[in-house]
Amino acid sequence: MARAAMTPSAAHALADAEPTPFWLADPDRPAARPALVGDETCDLLVVGGGYSGLWTALIAKERDPQRDVVLVEGAEIGWAASGRNGGFCAASLTHGLGNGLARWPGELATLEQLGIRNLDAIEEAVARYGIDCAFERTGEIDIATEPHQIAELKEFAEDAAGLGLDRHTFLDEDELRAQIDSPTFRAGLWDRDGVAMLNPARLAWGLKQACLGLGVRIYERTPATDLASDGIGMAIRTPYGRVFARHVALGTNAFPSLVKRVRPYIVPVYDHALMTEPLSEEQLAAIGWKNRQGLSDSNNHFHYFRITADNRILWGGYDIVYRYGGGVRAEYDHHPATYEKLARHFFRCFPQLEGLRFTHTWGGAIDTCSRFSAFFGTAHAGRVAYATGYTGLGVGATRFGAEVMLDLLSGERTERTELEMVRSKPLPFPPEPLRWAGIGITQWSMTQADTRGGRRNLWLKAMDKVGLGFDS
Repeated sequence: MARAAMTPSAAHALADAEPTPFWLADPDRPAARPALVGDETCDLLVVGGGYSGLWTALIAKERDPQRDVVLVEGAEIGWAASGRNGGFCAASLTHGLGNGLARWPGELATLEQLGIRNLDAIEEAVARYGIDCAFERTGEIDIATEPHQIAELKEFAEDAAGLGLDRHTFLDEDELRAQIDSPTFRAGLWDRDGVAMLNPARLAWGLKQACLGLGVRIYERTPATDLASDGIGMAIRTPYGRVFARHVALGTNAFPSLVKRVRPYIVPVYDHALMTEPLSEEQLAAIGWKNRQGLSDSNNHFHYFRITADNRILWGGYDIVYRYGGGVRAEYDHHPATYEKLARHFFRCFPQLEGLRFTHTWGGAIDTCSRFSAFFGTAHAGRVAYATGYTGLGVGATRFGAEVMLDLLSGERTERTELEMVRSKPLPFPPEPLRWAGIGITQWSMTQADTRGGRRNLWLKAMDKVGLGFDS
């Protein structure tokens, strides 16, 4: 299929955009801490300096201030998905109500309660540690842009009410366009309290500072290259040293797990985003958006978009780019065809913003699994724990995953560890070339469903039946 020609408005808007994540271009980005040289010992070693690892280290010290905690990060704190995402911090632990109802209907009410408590705890931690990350609990609106999606949103509203959730409000077209105005919008479902907007890189840097303040020893530019048992503990090898620890928590997510049996469950996919220049008062008035909610449309290939503290619009999503073999490489981060597509779609959604320019374009790998939400487990006789597979909702859910990992390492039976969601695993992805072919067929089928009134073909129905999916 021929690639659509770039429109003049998209070409103009992208002309001077910097190919770097907007959030990480912050002039206040902290310097990296020194790498590990030599040997270290500790009670708990955390591998990975994104949200998953940072929350794990922080909560470990909050639970037991005397616990000796070390965190190693292969590059810099927050440099990967944690520092370049859209900044949607959601309460949902299940990638939305629909996915939760399909997979864990009997415990979804509990999962929703745990999710809200988790989001409350994030908000409280941001305040307690003085993390300057532009935290705004504005909620999120899921938007119908096609007629069949209106009925789906109404059904979700009824499902939410049936679970006793009173924070969801259905908006008809006029009500929605009074909140945010686009000629493509037909209806919306506003989760008023279950999502916050924030600056993702500043959250990661703030968590780093909080960890250091509690005594966590952090080593950056220190990749963990090997994991092995060592007596009653574990040994991690790094390029210039080793760490000996009683317990290890793995927060590596999209990167290959040090527990090799976990690798077939994870596929790294590439997500991309654009950031506009700040909107003028006239441009803001043209689209409304006074309540500053996060927004996403309801297509299989969906866009997510939000407004920043300085009134820029982040516009991302749609394409789900998978590279044969599932590698995570810097040269895969940028995808000009996706940037062009996103720019065209932006001006289709907001024609009143014609002439607005994009200042930054970027992309990178996120971890996805076949059930679209995190899974958990242990290895090496319970001395190693992992949580991975967040599929784009890790800004909030990684804190819950950190609590699960610490529960598992302690051997405690808690409300979290008793969940079917925590005790079960998704289906693994098949090996190549079946993985490449299956993802390609699924992507094509999802596109067809979007253009055919949401009707899922036999392939998607078969995937639904066996619980194998692909999402971003």
